[in-house]
Amino acid sequence: MSRLSDAFNNGKVFIPFVTCGDPNLETTAKIVREMAKNGAGIIELGIPFSDPTAEGPTIQEANIRALSSGTTTDKIFDMVINLRKDVTIPLVFMTYANVVFSYGCEKFISSCKEIGIDGLILPDIPFEEKEEFLSVCKKYDIDFISLIAPTSEQRIGMIASEANGFIYVVSSLGVTGVRSSITTDIEAIVKKIKQNTPTPCAIGFGISTPEQARKMAMVADGVIVGSAIVKIIAEHKQNSPEIVGEYVKQMKNAISDL
Repeated sequence: MSRLSDAFNNGKVFIPFVTCGDPNLETTAKIVREMAKNGAGIIELGIPFSDPTAEGPTIQEANIRALSSGTTTDKIFDMVINLRKDVTIPLVFMTYANVVFSYGCEKFISSCKEIGIDGLILPDIPFEEKEEFLSVCKKYDIDFISLIAPTSEQRIGMIASEANGFIYVVSSLGVTGVRSSITTDIEAIVKKIKQNTPTPCAIGFGISTPEQARKMAMVADGVIVGSAIVKIIAEHKQNSPEIVGEYVKQMKNAISDL
């Protein structure tokens, strides 16, 4: 078991996402601390990229703002070193293959280990092409997080059986973003995952309200929220940490008794 898997041992896990450097890294660090204080079980840290293909307009714009403010991978690593002085819950990087390639795959993943990152999510890497990242992640004891989408179909069992840390279940087709309703048969996907692995699974894409979070958590082991949080940050900027903290508390409370 890894620290990521262990995070699911005490009930349903709320996993918030933040784009590092939006509006600046100082604010990001405050947001992460508020998330941890208010019930987040794992936190996803987005490393900004100029062409984030899995993201909708909300997170795309956050990426642009972060890059415009001078955010770099090295500066994010420094921020994590500082966070690890007091933030003890698992942290996961979510970014794109190009970011890792341009930094140097081995250098990037070994640095993740050194600074206390627990997992890596690369949404643009298909299951069949994961090996060059997976082998380096295994070398440094970093969980390479698998994604399973509604289109995975016959591949669900295969992907699930090789997964570690936790499985990111994509609730809806398309890119990230807030949705008024989620119509995918998530229950059937999760059932198939559970038949093939004990690895916990968390549902993301489109979840924004406590009601949606509770509904998804009744099916899966955890809930992931990104765009709704990034929207709060876009609106409130440097004043957003406490507002995000309150939002995280509401979402965690919605799933905590399941």
